[in-house]
Amino acid sequence: MGMSNFLQQLANGISLGSLYALLAIGYTMVYGILRLINFAHGDIFMVGTYIAFYSMTSFLLPWWLSFLIAMILTCIFGIIVEKAAYKPLRNSPRISVMISAIGASFLIENLAIVLFGGRPKAFPIPDMFNKVVKIGNVSIVSVNFYIPIITGILLLILLYVVNNTKTGMAMRAVSKDYEAARLMGIDVNKIVSFTFGIGSVLAAMGGIMWGLKFPNLVPLMGLMPGLKCFIAAVVGGIGDIRGAVLGGFILGLGEIMIVAFLPSLTGYRDAFAFILLIVILLLKPAGLMGKNLTEKV
Repeated sequence: MGMSNFLQQLANGISLGSLYALLAIGYTMVYGILRLINFAHGDIFMVGTYIAFYSMTSFLLPWWLSFLIAMILTCIFGIIVEKAAYKPLRNSPRISVMISAIGASFLIENLAIVLFGGRPKAFPIPDMFNKVVKIGNVSIVSVNFYIPIITGILLLILLYVVNNTKTGMAMRAVSKDYEAARLMGIDVNKIVSFTFGIGSVLAAMGGIMWGLKFPNLVPLMGLMPGLKCFIAAVVGGIGDIRGAVLGGFILGLGEIMIVAFLPSLTGYRDAFAFILLIVILLLKPAGLMGKNLTEKV
C-alpha cells in the first residue's frame, strides 16, 4: 500500500470513527445514569436523519436550519421515548426495561417503514460538504474534515456541561445513586429526561453526518450503526464518555484499515466489530477505560 492510499484510508477511518464516537457517547451517557442500554438509540439516529431530509426536500428549508430543526425535534422525540417506554419501568427488574427498550426499537423501525416507505432515499448534500480537497496525491471529500471537527466541538461542550455545571453535577450524582440523589433534592425525572434529550441531539447530529457521508436513507439504517456504537461504548468502557470516544475511533479505524490492507476480507467488515467485542470482553470485561462496578441486587 502506497503512502497516499494509506493517508486516504486514514482520513476515512478518522471520519467513520468520529461518527461511531458521537453515537457511542449517547449510549454511554444513558447507561451511566440509568444502567440501561437504550437499544432504540440507533432508531432515534434514523429519525433525526429523516427529519433533516424532509426539512430540506419537502419544506425547502436551508440546510443549516433543517439540521437545527432535526436536532430539536429529535431531542423531543428521545424524551417522549424515555417517558413512554422507560420511566414507567424505572423500579422494575432490569430484564423488563431491556425488553421495553428492544420493543421501542422495533416499534420505531416499523412506524418508520409505514410513514417513510421502505424505498431508499438520497440525502441531499450541500455543496460545502461535497467539495473534494486535494492534499498532495490524496483526495478527501470535505465532509471527512467536518465530521471530526463537529464531533470534537460537541464532545467539548458535553464534557463542560457534565463537569462544570449544576446540571452536570446532578447527572453525576444520579449516576452514583439516584435514590440518594432524590433525597438530596435533585429532580431525578428531570435529569433523566435531560440526559435522554442530550443523547438524542447527539444521535440526530450523528445521523445527519451519516447521511452526508453515506447518502442512502432507509428506515432500518440505524440498526447496524446502533449495534456498532453499542460495541464501541462497551470496548471503551460503557459509562465513560472518553471511553466511548476511544472505542468509536478504534472501531472506525479498525474497520477501514482491515479492508484497506486485506481487501479479501471486505465481506467480513461488519464482523470485525463483533470479534473486537468478544476479545475485549474476554481480556478486559469492563472495557479499556471502564471501572468494575458491583451490581446492586
